Amino acid sequence: MLALIAGCNRKTDTSKNMDEQPKTPEQPDLTNDTTPRVTGIGGIFFFSDHPDKTKEWYAVHLGLETNEWGSSFEFRNANRPDEINYLQWSPFVKGSEYFAPSTKEFMINYRVQNIEGLVKKLKNSGVTVLDEIESFEYGKFVHIMDADGNKIELWEPVDSVFTSMGGKTTK
Repeated sequence: MLALIAGCNRKTDTSKNMDEQPKTPEQPDLTNDTTPRVTGIGGIFFFSDHPDKTKEWYAVHLGLETNEWGSSFEFRNANRPDEINYLQWSPFVKGSEYFAPSTKEFMINYRVQNIEGLVKKLKNSGVTVLDEIESFEYGKFVHIMDADGNKIELWEPVDSVFTSMGGKTTK
């Protein structure tokens, strides 16, 4: 059978255990990693002519649990599976100044760790940092511009605040 699958009629080596998987490098333990970096997507924001109608359409047709800001997606942290994390999907009224100085129709929020270290690294690399880090009970935020002129929001979250608030989420 193996010869047929491989597309040849030569003799196969049966000395190897077919259940053995090739060795892969061990994944690093990231549970206590504090390297300044992006760890995931924190939000997807986009312009809409009618944000409330857009939220309603997504709720009715695609099953999103919506709230006044859009929809909060709940997921598990790969390095700490007991930890609930969140991603925010939000339509903004077209022309909102929140995306400025970018002229794009969208903005991505990236989840980060060690936001202070990351901002220092970005500034040292010549990246445009638009504002100072702001702290809220649910995390720290700062905005940067990428090489294509997209405003990017960086967020070091405190997911436990959202978990304790409760409310419906999209799962």
